[in-house]
Formats: sequence, structure tokens, C-alpha cells
Amino acid sequence: MQWIHKYQLFLFDFDGLLVNTEELHFQAYQRMCENRGYKLPWSFSRYSLAAHYHSTGLKEHIYAEFPEMHAEESDWSVLYAEKKQALENILDQGKATLMPGAGELLMALEKAKIKRAVVTNSPINQIMMIREQNPLLNTIPYWITREDYTHPKPDPECYRTAIKRLSRPGDRVIGFEDSPRGLTALLGTDAKAILVCPFEYPNLPDNLKGRFSYYPTLSEITDINAP
Repeated sequence: MQWIHKYQLFLFDFDGLLVNTEELHFQAYQRMCENRGYKLPWSFSRYSLAAHYHSTGLKEHIYAEFPEMHAEESDWSVLYAEKKQALENILDQGKATLMPGAGELLMALEKAKIKRAVVTNSPINQIMMIREQNPLLNTIPYWITREDYTHPKPDPECYRTAIKRLSRPGDRVIGFEDSPRGLTALLGTDAKAILVCPFEYPNLPDNLKGRFSYYPTLSEITDINAP
């Protein structure tokens, strides 16, 4: 894994990139719907397309899927609170695990003593629960969470905050994301951008195309050219 030495700062998204929590979020939405008498007939890729382009995507797509649910409860914050509780129940069962290649990469970065940080929209309480279940995550020394900035992804504030805090003049910075929203935030900086997800997203905005490298999993990265 010699390619890691080309960079002085690694920035990682969390959900769906280092841990499988995007799948758990999907399960939580399924449970929320089931608890209200609806069966969400989506695949995980269908969920990802609804969730990962716009912050209001899931609200719009779920209400479009179930107009009756909208008639019963038009306040999305109520449904989201039910989903959040379902997710916490899933996390309590220890379902969060590392994504393919994440453990090997984190161990290599720890051995090489290369600076690294997580930059995530997730709240600190959920992160601490997942870290307890996956101790290798504790090798990451810096965590930029939702409490550390004002504007969530796709705004680049979170990544700019991390780079300002952690980089030195002349450092080469590389960042890893798993969604168009996160990728948009990352591309708002000078970091080398990598998209890692099981499938390539269709219909990416023109301003994102050609500005990042794509890999299905972290384990499939064998070399990346430094900027």
C-alpha cells in the first residue's frame, strides 16, 4: 500500500464509506414504514439514489411512494424521529461493521503515522456507539462531526474546517466519499477526491464530472496519482 505515502492528510466520510451504516439507515427507513403499515419495496441502490443527491430526497421519494402516508402524517420531522429511533435500535444490536478494505487502510495509515480524520454529518452519540463496536476506528485521531460546523454536506464547510485545522502548507490532501452530496462538499476544496461506492451514480451534475476517481470498494484501490 505504498500509494498512501503520496499524501500527508487523509479525510474520510463515515457512513457507507468506513462503516456499513448506510445499509442500516436503509433498514431503519424500512422499519419506520413497516411500523406504519407500509412495505418499502426498494433495493439498496434505489434507496441510495433517493438519499444521496439532495438533502430532501428521501422525504420527497417516500411521500411519492406512499401518498397515504403523507395524508396521515405530513410533518416529516415526526417520521424522521421514528426512523432515528429505529436506527438506534439497530445500532444497539451491534449491526455496524467496517466496509471492505477499511480495516486494512486504517491499519496501514496507523503504521505509517499519516494524519487522518473523519468528516461526517453524523452526530457524535451515534459515532461513539459505533466506535465502541469497531475499535479499529479509534486509530483515527481526529473527528469532525455535525457539532463542529454550521452547514451540512453538500456545503464544503466541514471539509474546509478539517483542512484548516489539520493541514500544513504544502500538504497533499486526499478525501474519500460515497455519495454525490458528500462528493460535492469534498470538491469544494483542493483535496484529491475519491468516490467509493458499489455502483457509479448516474446523472451526476456536470460540475462534478471528471473531477474525481471512482472505486467500488476501498480494497480495490491499488494506486492513486497524487495531484
